[in-house]
Amino acid sequence: MSTSTAPLVRPATAADMAAVTQIYAYEVLHGLATFEETPPDDAEMTSRFDALRAGGFPYLVAEIDGVVMGYAYAGPYRVRPAYRHSIESSVYVDAAARGRGVGRALLAALVAACEDKKWAQMVAVIGNSENHGSIQLHAGRGFHLNGTLQGVGFKLGQWVDTVIMQRALRNTLDK
Repeated sequence: MSTSTAPLVRPATAADMAAVTQIYAYEVLHGLATFEETPPDDAEMTSRFDALRAGGFPYLVAEIDGVVMGYAYAGPYRVRPAYRHSIESSVYVDAAARGRGVGRALLAALVAACEDKKWAQMVAVIGNSENHGSIQLHAGRGFHLNGTLQGVGFKLGQWVDTVIMQRALRNTLDK
């Protein structure tokens, strides 16, 4: 795999779910970005993908040299009707591709896919306040820090914080 190849971001397909499942499983088992503790299987990840796409939410993958090295999607921030104008972003990058611009390319494309749509705000709920890469990634795309929920999760033998960041997608006074 070339280290100089720029990531190609495109809409995800059902055929990408095996790679997505593998990337996410690694993070579930070894990382603190998600508070899930048991990796979902291909069928569950495909079900989640289908539900987001059916809801009109973007779901993207990034390839390097034809290999899926990361994915990102937007989904509902909360299920109650008053939150319908806010969405939550999720970005996961294969451990082998970190530091190669995959996250930047994915988040830029995700924000672009959500602008000028029905959503006014995008929220990032970042697992682990020590996840400086994700915090810097989001800050670089215009997210501002709203706060840190300290020790709200317990994973891999440690208490884990959640960092909340947010950015406007359009004028929030528009209806």
